[in-house]
Amino acid sequence: MPKLYPGRIMSPPKTYNDLNTYLREMFGCRVQKITIDAGFSCPNRDGTVATGGCIYCNDRGSGNGAYAQGISITEQLLKGKVRLAARYKAKKFIAYFQSFSNTYAPVATLKRLYDEALAVDDIVGLFIGTRPDCVDSSVLDLLAGYAADHLVFLEFGLQSAHDNTLALINRGHDAECFKTAVSEAHKRGLKVCAHVILGLPGETRQHVIETALFLGDHGIEAVKIHLLYVIKGTRLENLYRQETYRCLSQAAYADLACDFLEHLPPRVIIQRLTGDPHPTELVAPGWALRKTETLNLIRNKLEQRGTWQGKAVGNHTSIS
Repeated sequence: MPKLYPGRIMSPPKTYNDLNTYLREMFGCRVQKITIDAGFSCPNRDGTVATGGCIYCNDRGSGNGAYAQGISITEQLLKGKVRLAARYKAKKFIAYFQSFSNTYAPVATLKRLYDEALAVDDIVGLFIGTRPDCVDSSVLDLLAGYAADHLVFLEFGLQSAHDNTLALINRGHDAECFKTAVSEAHKRGLKVCAHVILGLPGETRQHVIETALFLGDHGIEAVKIHLLYVIKGTRLENLYRQETYRCLSQAAYADLACDFLEHLPPRVIIQRLTGDPHPTELVAPGWALRKTETLNLIRNKLEQRGTWQGKAVGNHTSIS
């Protein structure tokens, strides 16, 4: 088996480089992310880039509504600590700024929000979800300052390495924008996590493989793999209702996830293998709510194939 994280040789059944292992190796204990809704917006919604957002995103932007309820970052983190310590016996925590584009604000505002999160006891890092077109040099310099003493991951939504797909889903940026943002982040020593979606309209297995190879070529440190599910109030829901978009079956998704992992370098940390839709918002597919079942199916398929993360790296030519 290949090396799946620095300094260690993984053996069966460890077929991919999971985040929990990475964090435990770094901090010596269970570490959990606490999701934060800090009230950010998105240039793909407010007219700066476009309006309406990506076809799969509703007006909550994957948020939990905490900001609209007047719950501060500190309170969100304190409540999260209690819940996750009880459930997972976690001792340290990551502040995960998730909803919408969490670098889309003046640097002074960003600093105030990030400082508030890091002031909470046992918060050891920041995971910042954003877009590759929302990080100028001042934002990157701010995050680099935090990275000197904390674990910082800058999470860029890419979704696909194919510009035709990005235009179709109304991302508002191209793959070149992602490449530039990753390069500038790496110049400052920042770690990058890329978000990708499997099951995008018009994409085939080859598209998925090429996206994995593209990410490997550009040196990202981590990836989150998501299922394209349909939620209420999105343009994707309209396509689904009109029967012009069909969701992946659970088995097909698991197969694509395995294909993606096989073509992703083994050093890349897998932060997520599928998504977590809000049950009250989900339209389809219903199996998206059965996360544990889906994770087990992916792991079983990897074992059945006799494969692992990175097995096929080097056997194909990637797109630039």
